[in-house]
Amino acid sequence: CVYPVPVFEDYETAAAVLFEYVHAFYNRKRIHSSLGYQTPLQVEIATLTSQMAA
Repeated sequence: CVYPVPVFEDYETAAAVLFEYVHAFYNRKRIHSSLGYQTPLQVEIATLTSQMAA
């Protein structure tokens, strides 16, 4: 597959887009094999729920 490469006006714009992708999608919504193929949000909710039940 060939993906289109975005062209940014300047470094600051590119950095902002990359920051948004990493922090809003990759770290929060993307499933991770180290978390049992769950999203970090799912793991956090499960942890908080089990702590409240204890």
